[in-house]
Amino acid sequence: MKRIGLISDTHGFLDDAVFEHFKNCDEIWHGGDFGTIEIVNQLKTGFEKNGLNPNIRGVYGNIDGNDIRAVFPEHLLFKCEKVKVLVQHIGGYPGRYAPGVKNKIIENKPKIFISGHSHILKIMYDDKLECLHLNPGAAGKQGWHKVRTLIRFVIDGEDIRDCEVVELG
Repeated sequence: MKRIGLISDTHGFLDDAVFEHFKNCDEIWHGGDFGTIEIVNQLKTGFEKNGLNPNIRGVYGNIDGNDIRAVFPEHLLFKCEKVKVLVQHIGGYPGRYAPGVKNKIIENKPKIFISGHSHILKIMYDDKLECLHLNPGAAGKQGWHKVRTLIRFVIDGEDIRDCEVVELG
């Protein structure tokens, strides 16, 4: 069983509340637009201060510079427990996928597709592609969103469960 903390679009700002909300998470996944490499360092050191060391995975977003792009790929395909996951910052959502994304989903058959970019929290199941789409919204202060959001959930074997939306304000 893995407890996952999902965050995106920090745009150079990391709320200290993230550490409290993700304190029981085994992995932290970032959907892109970190803003600066300092956000990655803050994530690592913030958890280490509390004796925690979650695995941090992520992709770069459209605002991320070479510092982030040197560490994180444009898209990420991996398995967590028995669930295949695909992450791409600009990805769209069921019925309105970004160019090429639908083909990636068809080709790779992930059970979860994660995107960011829109700053709009979305949790939708794509019946046609049999894939759960997650967009955690935006956790940073930059952008038009009014509420900063995160998602927590559990992957246990093949099961995806206990999905929670966290509002940061």
